[in-house]
Amino acid sequence: MTLQRTGTLQHLLRALAVVVGLLAATAAAIAFSLRVTPTQSVSTLGQQVEVGAASPTLTLSGPGVLDLFGQSIPTQARFAGPVRPELDLTKITINRQVASFVTAAEGTSATATLGRRLAGGWTRYFIWQATFVAIGAALLALAYVGLRRRSWRRSLLTMLLVVVVAEGIDLGFVMETAYSAPRVLSKVRSLSQLVGQSPQPLIAPASGPPIRGVQGVVLGDSTASGLGNPLVTHPSAIDRACFRSSDAYAVDLASVNGWKVRNLACSGATIPDGILGPQVVGTHVVPPQLAVARRARGVKAIFVSVGADDVGWDTIIRLCVVSPSCDNSASTAYFQRKLYRFTKDYYQLLGQLAAFPGHPQVIVNQYYDPFDPSLSCLDHVGLTPAKQRVLVQQLDALNAVIAKGAQATGFKSVQPDFSGHGLCTSVPYVQGLGEAAPFHPTPAGELVIALSDEAAFLAGRS
Repeated sequence: MTLQRTGTLQHLLRALAVVVGLLAATAAAIAFSLRVTPTQSVSTLGQQVEVGAASPTLTLSGPGVLDLFGQSIPTQARFAGPVRPELDLTKITINRQVASFVTAAEGTSATATLGRRLAGGWTRYFIWQATFVAIGAALLALAYVGLRRRSWRRSLLTMLLVVVVAEGIDLGFVMETAYSAPRVLSKVRSLSQLVGQSPQPLIAPASGPPIRGVQGVVLGDSTASGLGNPLVTHPSAIDRACFRSSDAYAVDLASVNGWKVRNLACSGATIPDGILGPQVVGTHVVPPQLAVARRARGVKAIFVSVGADDVGWDTIIRLCVVSPSCDNSASTAYFQRKLYRFTKDYYQLLGQLAAFPGHPQVIVNQYYDPFDPSLSCLDHVGLTPAKQRVLVQQLDALNAVIAKGAQATGFKSVQPDFSGHGLCTSVPYVQGLGEAAPFHPTPAGELVIALSDEAAFLAGRS
């Protein structure tokens, strides 16, 4: 009796080992497939979306993943199953041909095509994924039978068993998503819907007569307005409220090109409150900068500086000053939330700029590095070199979104080089802590920005 029980236990342990081995092989094969299965390109009206799968989760339903200018954003659409689509929009070209398509109304044949092709891309991806599961399982089985040195018949049966079990579990694992996702994706009617925003109609020109004889337009925040430097000659009430300076880089661009450049930048402007929408400054309501710009005729170039106020850069610096470190969880979470919001708003701005009348060159400025971590003159206010490096990393993350968005749209993006001229240097391009607008460009810094923009403009003409 004891021998019989022992034999039964051995059979059970052997069977359990087989089951565990099959499950391990299946998990490895599925992980292998998700890593090596190529994303599927979907193109329509000049747009390109890469369709793949996000990393599996432990939940049975939820949003997919949208990769927008390097930022991972959950989709508005929700999918069943633990494996869900990942859509990469970083290679989209929002050009003049398709600017209206970005914000197209639902129900048109063009927008219906987007959903159908996204669904087709996911179906193709799933077929490839299942194929790679079979390949991965077969390779694992081959390695196993090779080690066991079994006969070719038993080896073949073992390989078939492993492949069948792996495919069965894979199909069960992703089946719900695989079969339901095309139905969800086919309902997508615009790129804005994927981003999670309502399609925004093109901004109409502001009221007033056309503005003629303007070759350049500057849109943006305090960096572009020239905050802290002398005001423009004979400033209007809006010029004063926005702190528009005679040393702003718009003036330098006008001088070097012999142009008339309209500087619409305003201190404190963000994309929703200043560029695409009105901005309240004191007792004044400044009309949307882009709406005013659309009154201009014959514009050759638009220069944009935006993002710092969107992510609350001043607040981030103040938090950094009073915190023991600048990369604590609270500060990091604050910055990530702001960057997430900016990425989506920036997408809307790019679509609007792509539809600007006459399709001038668009040059988007990244932000300069205001620090020189080799110096310690800011230690007394709590900005040690270590803290400065954290701030620069966050600034780099913002600049990466700006650059990738501009590149995806076919626009130019430049970063002015302030190396050797940061805070505390002998010839700073940045206003110091005791000046009117700390961390903002001096007249020399504004000139460097203008020269960077001019080089980008000339390169775009060649």
